[in-house]
Amino acid sequence: MSIQTLTTRERILKACYGLLVDTGGKGVRMSDIAKRAGVSRQALYLQFENRADLFVHTTYYADQLHQSEERLAASRTAKTGRARLKAYIDAWGDFVPLVAPVLQALTVMSEVDPEAKSALDKRMLDLREGCEAAVTALKRDGDLASDHPEEAIVDLLWALMKYDTWRSLTTARGWSPEDFKTHVYHAAVRICAKPK
Repeated sequence: MSIQTLTTRERILKACYGLLVDTGGKGVRMSDIAKRAGVSRQALYLQFENRADLFVHTTYYADQLHQSEERLAASRTAKTGRARLKAYIDAWGDFVPLVAPVLQALTVMSEVDPEAKSALDKRMLDLREGCEAAVTALKRDGDLASDHPEEAIVDLLWALMKYDTWRSLTTARGWSPEDFKTHVYHAAVRICAKPK
């Protein structure tokens, strides 16, 4: 797709995504994004309310680039709670390496930038919603563990799957994406589901 066929909004999202990936999030300013997109700063603010809004939409742009909806289809159509849990962990485990540069940039920026923190928090809450859906499916099947309150089970599953956990395990501990999916699923079953 040539730059002439992109809308202003798409050009901005593409530019922001590229800058976050290229810089790791260090020093990405609205003026830098505008320059790369070939638009004025005013054009940025006509399309996006503020930087947090732009960053959140940039993560959605990354979702679109890497087909997150298609990746989640198996989870959403799973017949059992355990199948939904497995499919959700697999989808996230396959997806997170693709969007890790953007998530890492937002993580770095969030230490000093409230708008980046807001964007990252929003996306991690989206991840939590998927965890909640898997736990709800287990409950529907009568397969939800009773060791902890349901809300705590969702939170524990979410903590296992969050970007920071993935990054620590794959970077600091050298886990492969397959290791992550396998071990997180086995841990999640122990936390979330009744013993068989």
